Amino acid sequence: MGYIKWVFWITFWVLVASFFHYTLPQHDVARVSDTYEKRIDFGENSIFWAAADVGNAAMTTNRDVFFIQTRLTNDQVMVYRNEDTGWGWPPYFKFDTSNLQAEASDLKSSADAPQWVVIKHYGWRNEFMSIFPNAVSARAVDDPNVRIIPWLNIGILILFFALVWAIWVRWRRFREARIDPVFEDAGDSIANTSDGVKKWFGSWRK
Repeated sequence: MGYIKWVFWITFWVLVASFFHYTLPQHDVARVSDTYEKRIDFGENSIFWAAADVGNAAMTTNRDVFFIQTRLTNDQVMVYRNEDTGWGWPPYFKFDTSNLQAEASDLKSSADAPQWVVIKHYGWRNEFMSIFPNAVSARAVDDPNVRIIPWLNIGILILFFALVWAIWVRWRRFREARIDPVFEDAGDSIANTSDGVKKWFGSWRK
């Protein structure tokens, strides 16, 4: 029983961590090498793509998607999709996909004369499943070693763990006040009944 409990809680917290890692904003410092538009046929990985841009038909099996191709400071290639989130999840309320694509095009540079850009995004990159992180914003920076402190992420995680702590404390108090006494009384009742049965059988033996 103890193993099942540990497996449950480990699975639960892994799912919680994965949820936050996917949805919370992340920042990459990169050089934009190209921007393009590509027709995408959505399949089993459609859950990792946003809905159609606001104002366009939602019920489509394929559509054109903007992409931003970059090279990170470690020279690795990273490709971002550029889609509206609209009023859906995650709640970035992004409606300016076309504007962001134009800004990214203006920020293109070569390896000889790099223009470093901080790209704010959410999501994962998985080549096997053709999953791309979704770019939310892009801004030019002078230094590729710029330090970015994720204040929003820190605030959200503090609030989340404070909520978890408050729920746990209240649950522990409720259990100690209401549930544990019931089980203790039930245990005492069972013990008294067992003693009574033993005495009854003992009287018959005499």
